[in-house]
Amino acid sequence: MLFKRFWARRQEDAPEPRTEKPMQEITAEFSAEELSSAIPEEPLRVIPRVKFVARSEIGHARENNEDKFDFYEPDEEHLLAARGSVYLVCDGMGGHNAGQIASELAAKQFLHAYYHLGGSAQDAARQAVLQAHHYIAEMANKIPSRYGMGTTLTALILKQDEGILVQVGDSRCYRLREGVFEQLSRDQTLVAQLVEQGILTPEQARYHPQRNVIRQAVGVQDPSEPFEPDIETFPLHAGDLYLLCSDGLNDMVEDAEIEAILRSEPLTRAAWKLVDRALANGGRDNITVLLVQVQSLQPVEQV
Repeated sequence: MLFKRFWARRQEDAPEPRTEKPMQEITAEFSAEELSSAIPEEPLRVIPRVKFVARSEIGHARENNEDKFDFYEPDEEHLLAARGSVYLVCDGMGGHNAGQIASELAAKQFLHAYYHLGGSAQDAARQAVLQAHHYIAEMANKIPSRYGMGTTLTALILKQDEGILVQVGDSRCYRLREGVFEQLSRDQTLVAQLVEQGILTPEQARYHPQRNVIRQAVGVQDPSEPFEPDIETFPLHAGDLYLLCSDGLNDMVEDAEIEAILRSEPLTRAAWKLVDRALANGGRDNITVLLVQVQSLQPVEQV
């Protein structure tokens, strides 16, 4: 089990100081086997035309922002066809600014690996998370001041007419589709597990003192629970609106209010208003919001 809120306490269990070796690269190397599996050639049938906005704030209680959002929208036709576009949010954890480093590294590692590894998009996404996981764990092991650092990762991939959701930790992805608002991601937390088992109600889980205990994080090795990201594939619809956020939003703003803002406000104003509401309600953590609206699914004429 991983205590996200009290992550800095893991520093007490850190190994004895070692000579810190400089990390020459921030991008992990790929094995010959991984590179030999080429990105598959797929015809480009559909291009999702999207608009996205993002906002990230430090909040009222933190000294730095350990959240990170990032994206990549390739121009190359073969990458659009086989990999699509990626939008992601990470929420780092760890003392001595290590959480900020972890979230930054996870975002860069995931994007780089996803667009370089072969196999299906789902396989590449899984391997990209594992690449980031092992690299951050290795860095934490080599540099004592970064011992115990880790991060959540929630990535939305829009590939032709399908979406792929990649999930580690408790950052979230919501969707508003044809009037129906729902949480797509599954929280990898202790209380979510207790809700699934019928031990807690969702309302009890929201205010439970251990609601921030997460069961896995990118970069943190836990021998008791093998690391494995959740990956889900679903069809895209024109008009879909996706919200990716760190828990600094949903801990401060009820789902019903999030839904009301998404329904009533245009995209940019919605992003600003969501963060403003989290700040007004206390802003006890960093707050990151990324909104992606699928405006159309444009067919591509095949020559």
